[in-house]
Amino acid sequence: MSKRLQVGLIGAGHFGRYHALKLAGATRAKFIGLADPNPARAKEVAWEAGCPVKTVDEILMEAEAVIIAAPAEFHYEHAARALKAGKHVLVEKPIAATLDQADELITLAQAAGVVLQVGHLERFSAAHGAVSQRMGRALYIEALRIAPFKPRGTDVSVILDLMIHDLDLILTLADSEVVSVDAVGAPVASTFDDIANARIRFASGAVATITASRISLKTERKMRIFSQTGYLTVDFSARKLTLVGRGIGTKVPGFPEFGIEQAGWQDHDALSAEHYAFFASCLDGAKVAVDGLAGKQALAAALMVSKSIAESRAMAEASGLIPQFPGVA
Repeated sequence: MSKRLQVGLIGAGHFGRYHALKLAGATRAKFIGLADPNPARAKEVAWEAGCPVKTVDEILMEAEAVIIAAPAEFHYEHAARALKAGKHVLVEKPIAATLDQADELITLAQAAGVVLQVGHLERFSAAHGAVSQRMGRALYIEALRIAPFKPRGTDVSVILDLMIHDLDLILTLADSEVVSVDAVGAPVASTFDDIANARIRFASGAVATITASRISLKTERKMRIFSQTGYLTVDFSARKLTLVGRGIGTKVPGFPEFGIEQAGWQDHDALSAEHYAFFASCLDGAKVAVDGLAGKQALAAALMVSKSIAESRAMAEASGLIPQFPGVA
């Protein structure tokens, strides 16, 4: 029987519960226990997952690897402790609060010779695979991600809560350095920005426009991508995509060189796939799917968006176009 990785979980909130339930059924891991500062919540999730409740100190002593699903403000603190203890780490996004913190986590992982993986779950989705397989380097990308308001996740802005998923995907599609960001946003239901729109320009000349909202009446996720090989529209909610390009699919009337290809995909368990990739890196030495550098790059783009929003807001407030928002972080 192959070796099983001894894994502990820090954080048993909304998403931490999903991690716990997946760990409970993992074939390549032994779930040694979870820790959460809320005793009642810890007990409830531990009962569901069939694991013991432990302290963070106990997990860092007993585990070989740690999954960190605590609130974003504690990601750096827990990840740094675990890495210093020589543990493999899977930390939820964002990797940390600042780029300096991200750099330190990357350095700690390298020094300890352990795995540092960041929980950008979209990288493991069927949708990501369907899009990346059909597109070359992007020239223009338009992304929309909106959802109804939910109190959870409001410990950070919509940029770090929702938009960062599309930022990570767009960074992989553009495959180029971000050179400028122009963004606007506003807090509506929380003290952080709940809506945001950003226009990002890359060194390659590619441009991306991203809209994110967590105060909408419905959930909607769409993307349009222009590249040198064609034009792709994606409806993530409907699991459908349409590609227009040369020499593919059904011919376009009047344009014999071009065709249309329509496809869909079946969702798979992205969280289990993320866990499996983490276990493979820890046990087999497989390449880390979303390493610390990827997590840092997504964070850097998100922070650039946040900075641009703050600058736009300051200009609007100074001109008297909008009232000041003293509670905005």
